[in-house]
Amino acid sequence: MADKVVYYAADIETTGLDAWRDDIVEVAALRFEDGEPAQSFCTLVRARIPMPRQAKSVHGISDDFLADKPLFEAVARELLDFVREADVVIHNAAFDLGFIDAELERLGLPRLAEHAGAITDSLALARELFPGKQNSLDALCKRLEVDNSQRELHGALLDAGLLAEVYLRMTRGQKSLVIEAEEVAGSIGAESVVDLSAFELVVLCASEEEAAAHEAVLADIDQASKGRTVWRPAPAAPVLA
Repeated sequence: MADKVVYYAADIETTGLDAWRDDIVEVAALRFEDGEPAQSFCTLVRARIPMPRQAKSVHGISDDFLADKPLFEAVARELLDFVREADVVIHNAAFDLGFIDAELERLGLPRLAEHAGAITDSLALARELFPGKQNSLDALCKRLEVDNSQRELHGALLDAGLLAEVYLRMTRGQKSLVIEAEEVAGSIGAESVVDLSAFELVVLCASEEEAAAHEAVLADIDQASKGRTVWRPAPAAPVLA
C-alpha cells in the first residue's frame, strides 16, 4: 500500500500589514492526509498593540476578545511541533512567513522554514495557472467551485480549510503531490503503442457541389474584406519583354 500523502494548510490573522509593528492575533494549521482533514492546530493570540478598526473589520477580532488569550511566545513551540518537518501550503506565503518569522526571531528561534519541510506558496501557483486573473482566496474559491459561503469574515482555521480545498483542485486532485518518474514510465509501456500500419487512410473528396459552395463562401469573405484575404493567390507579376 502506498504511503498516505500528508501536507498542512496554514493561515494567520493580524493587526495590520507590517510584520515588525503589527501582531499575529490568530494562527491555524490543518493536517491533511490524502486530501482529508486529519488534525488541526488553531489558537488566538493576544496582541501587544490595540486592534485597528480596519483590521477588526476584516476578521472581527476585538481587543476584549483577546484580553485573556496567550501571547505568541506561549504557543510558538506548540505550533512548531505541529508543523515540524511537514510540507506546508500557505496563500501569499511571504506575508504569513514575514509575521511568523518576525515573532520567532524575537524569541531567538529559527525561521519556520527551518522547522517545517517544503513550504509552497499557493498564490504563486495560482498566478502560474491563471496569469492576469484575480487570485485571492475568494477568487480562487469561485473559479474552482469551492464553497466559501460561510466566509463572511476572515478566520485562520476556516481559511486554512478553504486553502486546502483550493490547493487540491489546483493540483487536479492528485493524491500524490509529486508524479514519480517510475509511474510515468510504467504508464507508457509497449502495450500503449498502437501500430497504425495495418490501417488504410481513407480520403473523402468533396463533390462538385460542395466545392462550389466552398468557393462561394470564400468569395463572399474576400469581397467583404475588400480583397485582403490571404488565401487568394497574388496576381502574377507582368513579364517584361
